Amino acid sequence: METGLATLFRLYYGYEPEECTRIAGSASNRRYYRLAGRGKSVVGVSGDDVRENRAFIEIGRHLLDKGLNVPRIYSVSDDGRHYIQQDLGSVSLYDAVSGGRARAAEGVASLSGAAEDSYSDRERSLLIQAVEALPEVQVRGAEGFDFSRCCPVPEFDSRSVMFDLHYFKYCFLKMTGVEFDEMRLEDDFETLRDRLLAVGGNEFMYRDFQARNIMLYDGRPYFIDFQGARRGPVHYDLASFVWQAMSAYPSELKSELISAYIEALGRYRKVDRDLFMEDLRQFVLFRLLQVLGAYGFRGLYEKKRHFMESIPYAMANIREFLSWPSDVCPYLSSLLQKLSDPACSWSRFIREDSGTLTVEVTSFSYRKGIPDDRSGNGGGYVFDCRALENPGRYERYRSLTGMDVEVIGFIEEDGGVFPFLDNVYALVDPHIRYFLHRGFTHLSVCFGCTGGQHRSVYCAESLAKHVVSSFGNAVRVVLVHREQNIVSYPGRDKEDR
Repeated sequence: METGLATLFRLYYGYEPEECTRIAGSASNRRYYRLAGRGKSVVGVSGDDVRENRAFIEIGRHLLDKGLNVPRIYSVSDDGRHYIQQDLGSVSLYDAVSGGRARAAEGVASLSGAAEDSYSDRERSLLIQAVEALPEVQVRGAEGFDFSRCCPVPEFDSRSVMFDLHYFKYCFLKMTGVEFDEMRLEDDFETLRDRLLAVGGNEFMYRDFQARNIMLYDGRPYFIDFQGARRGPVHYDLASFVWQAMSAYPSELKSELISAYIEALGRYRKVDRDLFMEDLRQFVLFRLLQVLGAYGFRGLYEKKRHFMESIPYAMANIREFLSWPSDVCPYLSSLLQKLSDPACSWSRFIREDSGTLTVEVTSFSYRKGIPDDRSGNGGGYVFDCRALENPGRYERYRSLTGMDVEVIGFIEEDGGVFPFLDNVYALVDPHIRYFLHRGFTHLSVCFGCTGGQHRSVYCAESLAKHVVSSFGNAVRVVLVHREQNIVSYPGRDKEDR
């Protein structure tokens, strides 16, 4: 137990807490506890970022004064590092709709999209109730509030927009290896920024309005984790909620939620639906890029599996978004089209069958470097094929690859490739058996030669066939000829491609 929290509990109630249980927190560095004693229970929060703590406390007290459903702050430590607040229970909206989310996930995994009946009537009702409550938070929350109290910035501005757009570029787009034109992309970034800022808005922008941050208490939604709030347009929060990637809301439900929100917002101001929808589209795009930036950093860079597994959900949102016609940011849209294509070579790293061992066999050119292992595992082999006779030295083979009959005949005629591959099999086979026994999910085997065209391609093809023949459906083989930009899935039906 944090000493500061126990002290606050004792000073507030007059006795020591009898129980203290750690609560799973958000992505921030704040630490959450449930402290209880003599029938009383509070949530204690400890965090070293005093500015962030102060922002939450001051925003929370303001929202409570406006009659909004937020936790009451009971007591704050003198140093600002600890505070105790009202206990709203343990059921979040995210928990309450978990059944629908699981059903929707099946459609995303199959690339068919979430079925319209994924979420039950009860779950839909809870989601609609949440978005109907949002306009009151945004409008009344802004009334009389000093936004200079916000952390880290007081309003939605140009700098924060460009920060998030570049986060997407550097932490996701560049990590995929997909080539792009920096100048054209920057032009579209600036266009998107200008469109977002032109919308304006002096409302309370929650910033992290998602099902995880909505507690169900006494049959009503209560709001938490608003410390990142700032002055801004209302559209951002709606986009964050409706296009939350892992929730995989089907299209019809998205439309229901948007309509419910617009109707509720209409109680506070006149809404031009067509204009609102056009502006919303820009914020949806912005939010999707933000999410991909976060998933790229946590998943593709830090190799955290949860974030890797979240990327297909974000891509499903991208594909749906691209069906919404617009001539804004055409180059960015074309890039997203390429990235979200399930056949795009980079996506093989996030489409592995859950729980199945994937053996990824790659051919490459040493001139272009050894392939990165994006699995997060780092396990496997790199074999150098340059000691084998090189067909590339002869003119008649230079336009061919190790998949062509003429090249195969040349390599096999020399004979040196057979003991080479026998030694490879002797290493790889027991490794696969061990990984299957331990339940590991990825093994990388790379073959390199000078150009990545003949010897390495032949050896990669040979190993892939050997693994399929030896292990069958127990493993999933992904065959990558990097320099030819070819990805295939030996031993699998076409539906898996």
